Amino acid sequence: MNSPEPAHAGISIIGAGPGGLTCARILQQHGIAVTVYDRDPGPDARNQGGTLDLHADNGQIALREAGLLDEFLALARPEGQEMRQLDPAGTITSHQVPAPDELFKPEIDRGQLRTLLLDSLRPGTVRWGRALDTVSGPADGPRRLHFTDGTSIETDLVIGADGAFSRVRPAVSPAVPGYTGVSFLEAWFSDVENRHPEIAELVGAGSAHAADGERGLFAQRNSGNHIRVYIIRRVPLDWMSTRELTAADTDGVRAVLLDEYAQWSPRMRRMITDNDGLYIDRPILALPVPHSWEHNATVTLLGDAAHLMPPLGVGVNLAMLDACELALALANTATVDDAVRAYEKTMLPRSAETAKALEHGTEHLLSAGVPDFGGADDAQP
Repeated sequence: MNSPEPAHAGISIIGAGPGGLTCARILQQHGIAVTVYDRDPGPDARNQGGTLDLHADNGQIALREAGLLDEFLALARPEGQEMRQLDPAGTITSHQVPAPDELFKPEIDRGQLRTLLLDSLRPGTVRWGRALDTVSGPADGPRRLHFTDGTSIETDLVIGADGAFSRVRPAVSPAVPGYTGVSFLEAWFSDVENRHPEIAELVGAGSAHAADGERGLFAQRNSGNHIRVYIIRRVPLDWMSTRELTAADTDGVRAVLLDEYAQWSPRMRRMITDNDGLYIDRPILALPVPHSWEHNATVTLLGDAAHLMPPLGVGVNLAMLDACELALALANTATVDDAVRAYEKTMLPRSAETAKALEHGTEHLLSAGVPDFGGADDAQP
């Protein structure tokens, strides 16, 4: 089968996260039809996670191409670029304060970014409640998408933007994410200035990190007077079940944490004991390094589906840059096959180089030094 022109092709994106939505927006900006399929029943089905910093040299490039940079900057929090390094006693050992006009990597809540992108798309672009099961069909197309509700559709190009556990990835690669040995427990704090003033003071306007070599805390200010804290530990993947705990057993989990952080000061331990609600277990996963696949004219990947890495400030930024470059390739290349080939020629070496640099990056999260990462939600599903 001859590869179709992008303007006359059926293009399907799996996953309505920042990468998939950015790709769809830029394609529509260039007059190319696209449909996005997402497993969630609707845009408000679940919390979208914490805050992200979008960098001027990747994430913001994508937003500029999408025609959304000014709207992003109106929502973003430049003050969120502040970074504090604390010791286990709560003493500030390093303090990075952004200049008043600093816009290299301002913060935005993940939910706000998703809403910005969703609102920019033509009505009906995203088909909610469509969880992909498998991709079938010949390598030269057309492909068939099989959904868990028993329906299926035919398409010329499948773009996997569906995260760590991508259902598109098996069509081009057998790789699966592996556990890095480091896990996060996410804790939420609401109305912090009134209900958690000591934590608000410790964290400041941006983020704060502390570690002792074996365990750490990373706190990030979100909009709406919220703070999220990520409790960082080197533990087996099954640490809860081996202790006969579940995520719903808040008191039991808290007792374990208090024991592990017994040498930390009481004011620092507030970040693991005073949370509002349950802890959320988030083991840190990564794809093999490097991860690549043989070129396929009808299937490609972007973001975490292509290059899941430890959360060191690159995940969403790379996903949006991938999305931008793929969309522009489709807008400026004669055939879908040529566009995918051109995109992967740039994306795969870049992601391999970055993944190699971050391969053991989880150790930075446990180091008492200042880690260079922008958000603990950044590179996970």
